[in-house]
Order: sequence, then C-alpha cells, then structure tokens
Amino acid sequence: MTEALALLILLMVIAAIITVVTPNLLYSVISLGAVGFLLAIAFMFLAAPDIAIVQIGVEVVSVVILIRATLGRETQKVKVSRTVVGVAFAVATVAVIGLFGIQVFIEFPEFGVPVMERFGDTPSAMFLAQGLEETGAPNIVTAVLLDFRAWDTLGEATVLFCAALGTVAILRRRAKHDD
Repeated sequence: MTEALALLILLMVIAAIITVVTPNLLYSVISLGAVGFLLAIAFMFLAAPDIAIVQIGVEVVSVVILIRATLGRETQKVKVSRTVVGVAFAVATVAVIGLFGIQVFIEFPEFGVPVMERFGDTPSAMFLAQGLEETGAPNIVTAVLLDFRAWDTLGEATVLFCAALGTVAILRRRAKHDD
C-alpha cells in the first residue's frame, strides 16, 4: 500500500506541474481536477473516507465552475523569459520540499496500527469508553458528531451550504447574463 500511495503522490505532483506549465486554460483546469481526485483516492488509502467524500464533492463543484469560467475565453500566449536564478531557485525549492516530504513519509507510523494503540489517552478511547453514558446515544458515531463535536459539525455544514449557495448564485447570474 505504501508503494501505491507514493505513486499517487507522484502523479499528483506531475499533474500539479502540468497545471502550472500548460498554456491552455482548459487543460490546466483538467489537470487541477486530476490533482483533487488523486488526493481523494489518497485519502481513501489512508482510511479517511469522510474526507475523501468531501474532497470529491468540492472538487466536482470547483472543476465545473472553473470549466464554465474557462470556456469561451480567448487565451493569449505570454512570452516569459526565465532567468537562470529564477529557475535555480524553483528547482532548489522543489528539492527542499521533496526532501522534507520524503523525511515525513519515512517518519509515518506503520500502516494499520490504530492511534489508540500508539497513544493511551486519545479522545477516541474516551468517546468509546464514556460515549453511551454521557450522551445516551447507542451509536457512537452519532454521539461524536452530534454531542461531542456538535459545533464542528454545524460549522462544516455551514461551510458546505455557503459553498453550494455561492455556486448556485454564480451559475444563475451567468445564465441570466447569457439570456
């Protein structure tokens, strides 16, 4: 699984580079969407399906908006002269970030070992031990989402609602303008 995750990260980096380098805006948006969807797949490998679902939802909406904004636009090619110092700085920055990423990847704990076994006083252990008594909810997921972390859940729902509302407003304004 580590090799698959490393391959996903490599593909994300390649797609991000294509996003920045390509002169065509539509290709750039498609490459950016590939980065987001590969990130969602990486979240699935890391056993975080809830984050992967949110990532896919946000990615679909943002790619649709960006493609809608990109279509019909004239693209102007800009000639950029890159100096040796700028290119060297970019290569050095990418190398430092890459080395840092490799070090972080090496320091990851072994896959499949639960956090509760690595640390004794985790909140999840407290939720499992005292969840039924403190909340009365027989489903521990419901107890965590609606009792222990209710404000977080309300905030996340508010952010998603505002993003959907903004998307509808932008697309509706465009539709009225096109008519």
